[in-house]
Amino acid sequence: MRAASLVWPLLLVVLLGCEQAPQLMPPPDGMVQVPAGEFIMGSDAVDTEGKQAEFGFREPMYLDEHPRHRVRLDAFYIDRYEVSNGEYKRFVLATGIDPPPPWVQDGYNASEHRLSSFDLDTLRRVAGEYFQLDMDTTQMEKDEILAQLKRIQAERDRLPVTAINWYDAASYCRWRGKRLPSEAEWEKAARGADGRRYPWGDAWDPSRANVGDNDIGVTVPPGSYPQDKSIYGVFDLGGNVSEWVNDWYRGYPGADYQSEAYGDVYKVVKGGGAGVGHYALSYFYRSARRGQADPLSLSVDVGFRCAKSGEYR
Repeated sequence: MRAASLVWPLLLVVLLGCEQAPQLMPPPDGMVQVPAGEFIMGSDAVDTEGKQAEFGFREPMYLDEHPRHRVRLDAFYIDRYEVSNGEYKRFVLATGIDPPPPWVQDGYNASEHRLSSFDLDTLRRVAGEYFQLDMDTTQMEKDEILAQLKRIQAERDRLPVTAINWYDAASYCRWRGKRLPSEAEWEKAARGADGRRYPWGDAWDPSRANVGDNDIGVTVPPGSYPQDKSIYGVFDLGGNVSEWVNDWYRGYPGADYQSEAYGDVYKVVKGGGAGVGHYALSYFYRSARRGQADPLSLSVDVGFRCAKSGEYR
């Protein structure tokens, strides 16, 4: 009897040990999975070439990225692409939130019904002044103009939404059942676990991303630069538009540098954009770089994407 009484506890241990660990669920549509684990965040870079003085930057370069340190994150999902105008427009229509100012200025928010209600002369004026239609509309009938405006609307649908303040970006993500990524999540999604400088590796190559020194200088549909892709399959973390993240702009633990901008005043902005212009230095497109902006500010160079904590079954 004593031998039998010893067998049952051992059998129970074996049975419990056979229970499967929770399995991370596949990412939702349009998102990619970033696994749990450590990654290298920040940098120890210094401005050895005097670029701060050359370009007249107000804040020292690199110092807010110090020190380079390891961070462990739980698994999460992040949008494969930046949020587009078309996606954000569905949010505007569903919630009644104010559209981004550029939509009013360029006619993007004008509905097909409203455009159709204009007489021909008004429609011709709208096509030129708001839609910047580069065609001689005096030789076009109403249906022809409407078709061209519809084409322009469809093209703009695919562009990343910009001129969104932090609060509206966060509201959109909540509406989608998501949230803004933390600064650490964004940086891991861009750098992987090996601490690479750019999403594609350590070597600067402006042809890989939509950056300020190419011949375009404007945003393009997300995913247009297939080489601007991280090891996890996330696009446009290098260029196209900079992106809001959740965090307030604060110093890293153990940092020596203390910026007057630190605190609950500015939100962190990550990634480079096409609007950098003559400041098109590799500095701006490194994944460790930290931008910052008033959360109420609007910029045609800043968009966003959403994230979500990993879910298990």
